[in-house]
Parts: sequence; C-alpha cells; structure tokens
Amino acid sequence: MWFRRDLRAEDNAALYHALRACRRVHAVFVFDRAILDALPRQDRRVEFIRESLVQLDEALHALRLEAGAGSDGSDGVEDRDGPDPGALIVRHALATEDVPQLAQALGVQAVFANHDYEPQAIARDAVVRGALAERGIALHTTKDQCVFEREEVLTQAGRPYAVFTPYKNAWLAKLRAAGDGYYLRAYPVARHAAALAPRPAAWRQPVPALQDMGFEKTNLSSLPLPVGLRGAHQLFEAFLPHLPHYQEARDFPARRGPSYLSVHLRFGTISVRTLAREAQARAAQGDAGAQTWLNELVWRDFYFQVLANFPHVVDGEGNSHSFRPEYDQIRWEHGKPAQALFEAWCQGRTGYPLVDAAMLQINQTGYMHNRLRMVVASFLTKDLGLDWRWGERYFALHLNDFDLSANNGGWQWASSSGCDAQPYFRIFNPVSQSRKFDPEGKFILRYLPQLAGLSPVALHAPWEASPLELAAAGVTLGKDYPLPVVAHDEARQKTLQRYGVVKKPGVAT
Repeated sequence: MWFRRDLRAEDNAALYHALRACRRVHAVFVFDRAILDALPRQDRRVEFIRESLVQLDEALHALRLEAGAGSDGSDGVEDRDGPDPGALIVRHALATEDVPQLAQALGVQAVFANHDYEPQAIARDAVVRGALAERGIALHTTKDQCVFEREEVLTQAGRPYAVFTPYKNAWLAKLRAAGDGYYLRAYPVARHAAALAPRPAAWRQPVPALQDMGFEKTNLSSLPLPVGLRGAHQLFEAFLPHLPHYQEARDFPARRGPSYLSVHLRFGTISVRTLAREAQARAAQGDAGAQTWLNELVWRDFYFQVLANFPHVVDGEGNSHSFRPEYDQIRWEHGKPAQALFEAWCQGRTGYPLVDAAMLQINQTGYMHNRLRMVVASFLTKDLGLDWRWGERYFALHLNDFDLSANNGGWQWASSSGCDAQPYFRIFNPVSQSRKFDPEGKFILRYLPQLAGLSPVALHAPWEASPLELAAAGVTLGKDYPLPVVAHDEARQKTLQRYGVVKKPGVAT
C-alpha cells in the first residue's frame, strides 16, 4: 500500500482493497524528492506530513494488534531482530525510482494506491506503473479523495460541467439516487487488518526526522492546527456545534466559522466521506449551515473534475492557463513597478488593512480565511493589475492546505478567467469588504496592532482619518503603516479598460 495524500488508517479505499485482496500488505510512504527538493527548507506542510506519519504508523500497528496479527514477517523479509512496534516503511527518495525498487525487494505482486489527479502526479504514476510492469508487478489505483471524480457527474449531453450550480444539483441527485448513503459509506479497513505486515528488519528505520531530510522545524507546533488523524477528529468535533451557523459565520474572519479541516482533507488525515456523510445527514434535517458546508465539499469535487476534464488549465509542466482562452489576451502590469506592487502585496504593505492583515496571516501561519482569499485575489488582479498566476504561485508556496485544483480554480474565479467565474466587472472594494466582514477590526488588529489607536471607522481606511486622529493614535502614514499603493476607484477604471479585450468583436465571452 503506497500512501500519498491519504494519511489515515481508517476509511481508506486503497488500503481496504489491498487488505481485502492480499495475504500480506506492506505499508509504505515516500517523501518524494521530486517534490521536496524544490521546497524551502522550512515548510509547514512537510512538518505536518511528518508528524501525521508518526500517528499513521501508530494506527497501523494498533490495527495489527487488534486484528491478532503476529509479529513475524514472511515472504523472505523476516523480522530477525525481534519485535518492532512500527508498521509503516517511510522513505526519502525519488518515488519514480524507489517505489518499483522497494516493491521488488519486498517481493510483492501488486502495489495499491489512491488516485491523484494533478498532471505531474499522473505523469509520476505512469512512470511507476511502467517500471512495476517491467518487474511483473501490477499497480492498482482507486478513488478516495473525493466523492465523485472525473466523468462520474456529467450533463445530460454526456459532457463535463463548467458551471457549478448545475454540477452541484447533479452531484446531489446522484448521491440521492444511489440511496442508503452508498457513495458515502466508510471502507471497513479494520475488518481485514490481520493482513498488515510488520515493518521488516531491513527497513527498520522509524519516520525520519525533519533534519534527516534537510528540513528545519517551523512554527507549526505553536499554531492551532493539530496534526494527523487525531487532530482531524479533534477539529471535526469542535466544529460540529458551530455547524448550524456556518452559512453566516464563515464570512467573518474574526469568528470561529470555518471547520479548519482543509489541510486535513488535503493530506487525507480525515476522509471526505466522513465529512460529507455528516453534512448530508444534517442538511436532510433542515440544517442550513450543514447544507452550505456540503456545498463547499461539492465545490472541492467540482474543481477536481475541472482539472481532470479540462487539462488545459494546468499543463504537464505545471503552467496555468485561463479556462477561457480569451482571458489570456489581457495585458497585465509588468516591469519593476509591477514587481514592487507584488512585493507590497506579498509582504502585507499595500496600505489596505484587511488585505495586509490577510497576507500577514498566510505568511505567519500558512492559513488564510476563505473570504480573505477572495479579497486579496481580487485586489492583486483588479486593483494592482497583476497576473493572477503570480498570486496562484504565491499561495502554492505558502498555503498549508494548497491543493492544485482548488487553488487554480479559486484564482481563476477571482480573475474572471475561469469556468463559472465572477463577472470581470465585479471588483471587490477592499474597504467595503473590511467594514462588512470585520466591522470592529478584530481580525485586522490581530495582525496590525500598530493601528489599535484608530477608531473602528478609521481602521478600515487609515488614509481617510484626520491628521488629529492619526496623531492621537500614534500612527504616521508612510512610517508606522503604508499609504495605499493604489487608489481603488482609479484602479477599478483601469481594470475595466484592461478587461475590455474580452469584449472585442469576434472574441467569445
């Protein structure tokens, strides 16, 4: 069993199929150097994975014991050095080379894994499949990280959906038509856990430390982000009492509105079926918050199927392209002035407090509230006039929950270049968004305490405050806090002109 983005021992499709089909199953995870070597030496995601693997190893071992499995390894990989509490083989290597070599060394007949939908992951799996085949070993993959994948939900004409609402309706209809929670049933892994093999002596090493892979510790342990399966369930249980109010609370960054489970869904430390099952059951009882949350899970599937069915949005080299090609004609700002604006955005120095607080949040924690992701994306593309791909890459580097499909889809939505995107003339006003969704400035002051002396009215637009109020608050604009890098109203007019290219005769819109 080759674990990738499914770091749990419960309700895991590929693990279930492997245990059910095979006499003995070795559990393996590879820290893929093809991915890790390109990352900065401090990366919260690597640390999150590492700590989650420790829990996965413990969980697999516990499953073996509960199933009454013996401590002996067989098939030529006997445990000659006494009992080993571990069950997970963890490697730090190139997956395309190591997985086939390890499979051959272990003497297995098949490798099981769950589907991965990203172009580079698909290419990796193709290489692994070929290398395994040369060794007479099969690769079996199955759906796990979404409820419906690829072409499972199609229009009546048999085409993939490019608009969310009809996709959602078809998604929900397919779920209901199956009945009895068919698509949301958990895979009973524990029932077949006796087939789990202990970690063989030749691969006795425990989960490697960060420094063993050339990484340093981050501030992950100081963040309110519990890791692994235990952390996922802890967050899930804490979220359930707030679920009835989700549809209102989720837009306010200073409130406990979101589930904060996105990183756990990203790395599979909790099953999407567990969440969707709970959401569907509560929505069926009239819980509006649960219905809204279920819609968010449907959005996740929607972006997965966009990536799978419209592969031009991200090519095999990882380059992003507009879903609607006419939007690639837009001339974005460029040169040194554009780079300076981008740096101000990245560092939270735009002079717009809500935008800056949001950017400081992602820089300091690796998390950004969903409403704020839309605000800062709109600001980058439609206030600063910068290519949405710049922001997409920045989020990919810094978000704990970075997921290619959702990140690409979200940025294309904000820049109006994607499927089911907001109209190009809809431009978020960062001040209006701030006053509406952080009226008392609680979120802003969490990251910009130097503005604490300003009144709630002035806090959202400090440049509008009187010199007397600024002096009383101890704020000198341009010194203690930046002046706005752009004027929103002027930027809005430039954006309307910039997007005019998509309305030219002969160009579809």
